[in-house]
Amino acid sequence: MNTEQLRVLATLMLLSLCACGGSGGSAGGTSQSAINPPVSSGSSPNPAPTTDPVPTISVLYPSCAPAGEQFIDGVDNQLTVISSTNGGFVAGSVVRWNGSDRPTTSNGSVNALTAQISASDIAAAGTAVVTVFNPAPGGGTSNPLTFTITTGAGDPQSIAVDPAGKFAYVLDGGCPGGSGGYVSMYTIDPTSGALASVGPPVSTDGFGLYPGVITVDPSGKFAYAINEGDPWGYEDGANGGVAMYTIDATNGALTFTGSINGTGRINSPNNCPGLCNPSSMAVDPSGKFAYVVTGAAGGPYGLAMYTINATTGTLTSIGKVAASAAAIPSSVAADPAGKFVYAPTTNGTTSSPGSVSMYAINATGALASIGTIAAGTAPGVVAVDPSGKFAYVTNSGSNDVSMYSIDAATGALTSVGTIAAGTDPVSVAVDPSGKFVYVTNSGSNDVSMYTIDAATGALASVGTIAAGTYPSSVAVDPSGKFAYVTNPGSNNVSMYSIGATGSLTLIGTIGT
Repeated sequence: MNTEQLRVLATLMLLSLCACGGSGGSAGGTSQSAINPPVSSGSSPNPAPTTDPVPTISVLYPSCAPAGEQFIDGVDNQLTVISSTNGGFVAGSVVRWNGSDRPTTSNGSVNALTAQISASDIAAAGTAVVTVFNPAPGGGTSNPLTFTITTGAGDPQSIAVDPAGKFAYVLDGGCPGGSGGYVSMYTIDPTSGALASVGPPVSTDGFGLYPGVITVDPSGKFAYAINEGDPWGYEDGANGGVAMYTIDATNGALTFTGSINGTGRINSPNNCPGLCNPSSMAVDPSGKFAYVVTGAAGGPYGLAMYTINATTGTLTSIGKVAASAAAIPSSVAADPAGKFVYAPTTNGTTSSPGSVSMYAINATGALASIGTIAAGTAPGVVAVDPSGKFAYVTNSGSNDVSMYSIDAATGALTSVGTIAAGTDPVSVAVDPSGKFVYVTNSGSNDVSMYTIDAATGALASVGTIAAGTYPSSVAVDPSGKFAYVTNPGSNNVSMYSIGATGSLTLIGTIGT
């Protein structure tokens, strides 16, 4: 090969290695190939691989559960793990229970995960450490939070006794901060009045920050638990609801059959302005109708009305009657004849007198207003005596009880005065004989006892007896031999026998 041939070959080899750039195909520029791709403006030719953050967690919902019970409705055991900010959850984030992975899904929020917890995980009382783990690259284990498995539900708020006097039910707030509500179930010893637990508490399928009341229907076949939820809206979707149960006639055990207008779970749909933050409930003596106090901060307030299915106990809405302007109902009760309903109302402050709204019940169960009557300051709970002749209302702001006579024809109330109670009277109950009245005083941690004048309905004090801490609810069994008081501050129920004069004698306490 001569010199010219060598020169041409070298030129061809050089051209094969060069890229021709620019318009018209002028030679020059940088070689562009699969091994050496073009570099876009502003990017690195070798970007760093993506790494997952270390997650952080701040809230467990629920944060505790009774041993042997399910979190929600006896079927679901779903634990929600929440971060107050973007907690660094990723597609592969997994919730760990005492270091072991649990099936985990996203609940649709960048700040929350849902994990399936097994029944064996909460079979015995104790604690568990909950963390969230993010996989590599990067990732790691979050800060720990503690889940508590309790021996009972705790925070007892309301108590009801079935019409036969065989069983008692206590509505419990559950964990501090509203992590679920429960109903504790008990049998009643007919001789001693002592309560004995039927089994693990059952869930109310709701948000327990402000538990309401537990109610048993007159047939003793059904029970209803109110969860008010969070009326101030600090918890997403916690609008409350009414949980419905059937009662086992043999042992008193409850079976959850559903809830109305939402469950109040986190991320549940907003139920306002329907059944919104219910706080109290009454069933009429026929067992055909139910009335629920409903309303949220800012309103609207009123009484939601329902029919009751005689076979299943299911509630069906028949509408709502609005409270009068600026009135906030606090409780509701029906008279023994099933003709009238009474609802104490406040005006939105604790320093001004309230009133009692009065209603007539028509054949369909609908309510019609028949007026209002003045009550004391911040009226709370109303009770009607078994004869239907008298009604009594606690006034926590004025520390007294308003007394009324009832017109048998119209249902209208007429004041017969007030009588002093203890500090912050909350709940009131009348014994089945219509002879005695009992009032729980949350501020003075005692129970006021009264006799009833059979002619006028006026009360006469027969003293007080100590209760637990912050007594909240009182119920008398149908025999009139025993009374029971819930004490949320001390997490127990005080049990009393009733003497011939109406005085109470403590026979013990039982935890919830």
